Amino acid sequence: MSDPTNVAGHDAQHPSDSSPVTKRVEIGGDWRRVSPKYIGVELVGVALFGVVAIGATAVFALTKWFAEPLGWILVGVAVVVTLVMFVIAPRRVRSIGYQLRDDDLLFRRGIMFHRVVSVPYGRMQLIDINRGPVARFLGLAELRFVTAAAATGVTIPGLADADADALRDALVSLAETRRAGL
Repeated sequence: MSDPTNVAGHDAQHPSDSSPVTKRVEIGGDWRRVSPKYIGVELVGVALFGVVAIGATAVFALTKWFAEPLGWILVGVAVVVTLVMFVIAPRRVRSIGYQLRDDDLLFRRGIMFHRVVSVPYGRMQLIDINRGPVARFLGLAELRFVTAAAATGVTIPGLADADADALRDALVSLAETRRAGL
């Protein structure tokens, strides 16, 4: 009998349980990163958020709706939050990655709250390319995958236009061959 603590083996069983221990998904390996130019898209988004947040709190601070110190405290909080978002944006972009494996695509993102999603090629129903105005100016696109399960919807932002087109074509081909085997 195999070692019951060996979670990497397919045949490992717990002595008191007859159900097999499944193999853990390996998420190491060669992760592909999004374009560093995507930091510009994120910074523009943070700047727009900051203008709206600071402007809205400043309007409240200048009116008589809030007591005078509370309004200016809210403006200060909006400024601090915007500055923190500016500092964190490059690291958040560097945390985004994807990996093409034999049977699925792995996608990861997040600094504090890590998200790793596995999308099997045979379950992909739609692969869509979107280009926003700032991303289009920088030559970037985002690739969006839709599957039957709403929870596995994945969007890979910040891909170079040519890379997004090539990845879409490769994934469509893989999805068609894998669906045929179902």
